[in-house]
Amino acid sequence: MSLHHLVTGWARRTPDALAVSDMDTAFTYRELDQRANDYVTALRGRGVRAGDRVLVWTAKTVEAVALAQAVLRIGAIQVPVARGNPRERVSRIAADAEPALIVTDHDDPFPDAKSVTRAALLDEAEPGAIPEHDPVRLSDPAYILYTSGSTGKPKGVCVSHGSALAFVEWASGELGLTGADRLANHAPFSFDLSVFDLYAAFHAGASVHLIGETLAHAAEQLVDFILGRAITVWYSVPSALILMTEYGDLLGRGPGALRACVFAGETYPLKQLQSLRRAWPGVRMLNWYGPTETNVCTSYEVTAADLTRTTPIPIGSPVAGDRVTVDDGEIVVDGPTVMIGYWGAEPLQGPYRTGDLGRYDADGLLEYRGRRDNLAKVRGYRVEPAEVDAALVTHEGVRDAVVLVLGNGLQARLHAFVVAEPGAEPGLIDLKRHCAARLPSYLNIDALHLIDGFPRTGNGKVDRVALGDLVSPGDRTARGSARA
Repeated sequence: MSLHHLVTGWARRTPDALAVSDMDTAFTYRELDQRANDYVTALRGRGVRAGDRVLVWTAKTVEAVALAQAVLRIGAIQVPVARGNPRERVSRIAADAEPALIVTDHDDPFPDAKSVTRAALLDEAEPGAIPEHDPVRLSDPAYILYTSGSTGKPKGVCVSHGSALAFVEWASGELGLTGADRLANHAPFSFDLSVFDLYAAFHAGASVHLIGETLAHAAEQLVDFILGRAITVWYSVPSALILMTEYGDLLGRGPGALRACVFAGETYPLKQLQSLRRAWPGVRMLNWYGPTETNVCTSYEVTAADLTRTTPIPIGSPVAGDRVTVDDGEIVVDGPTVMIGYWGAEPLQGPYRTGDLGRYDADGLLEYRGRRDNLAKVRGYRVEPAEVDAALVTHEGVRDAVVLVLGNGLQARLHAFVVAEPGAEPGLIDLKRHCAARLPSYLNIDALHLIDGFPRTGNGKVDRVALGDLVSPGDRTARGSARA
């Protein structure tokens, strides 16, 4: 069994059942299976073989899902990159992953023999072919998800078929998924939340409904999507649910066909969570936890008992056979959902140290206590400020830069502290444009502080605590420019 066998199995058993839809097109399991086979012939014609990486830089469409299936069927490794990523960041990812092929739906692909548009690739396929699929072991890599890296470069989390399936099989059972379910896919394919949306749906013979990047932050339209598509299972960061609550009348319009609402990626503010729990008494609500390196490793179900809670909800108990311990305050995970390792580095030996702080409460439930280092969550995405630092210092007016995450939870913001070149004082809008050309939108800065120099610790390192103290507590969630 591997990830691509989920689709081929349902293509035999329920070929006419809906498998995947985007905003314009839908594929049944038969159609998805055949289109994936078409792409297999095209990829092999391009020389892609087992173990090769295929970087897929496209919009979220049914065609992209079929292409991902094809990559898996030849034993290659998918590297999904959201279409909104700027070319410069994609180039850095490609330099690390060294893909055999880059597939994009941009009109101007990389001027390289290894680059092709998705439409051109499909034109090279043999329609209707039924090619043999390469044997794949559970230990083989399935995909690489690039996250913000501590060195200023994107870092590739390499996940095996077995690791993904361990999570998917647990999640499908936990939610009792069946072929009648309709799952939404809100997260980008490069975000680990998509693993559940796609493969849990395919595990159950259900359908997954893709939300494009332009719709992902449109509150009213998202609520329309949930109700109009009769979505039964929703999974997103809390920010998306709060957006729909505040600007899309999510509570007033009701859950529709929704029977399960799952959230992960950041802390859900207690008052907003309790309002949602109170408004949707018949909808199961689950808080899932786990960095990209482990996928989901703990779960907590929010019930009516939490309506009187005055402290943040826990992240719960270990799942999917994982072992989750706390060592010197740090959450440590070992078990079947853990990654192989970072691409290009030595395989992970032993358990994964998350860098997250936690503790078990009196009931044996794990509580999240924050980050051990500078890694943080902003708008539901894991952010390593060093990658933003690296982008800022390429601006001609910036001599040096340090980015801090200030504020907590949904109020977390990226504050850039910049030492300008002599005679230059770049503005916030200028630097935001500069970042937009090099970074995904969630890594763009929110506030700019021009300073003459950085405070230092006794060993000469930047004193980040002192730097953060230059911003008053009342200004930590602000967006704007200031001289600190």
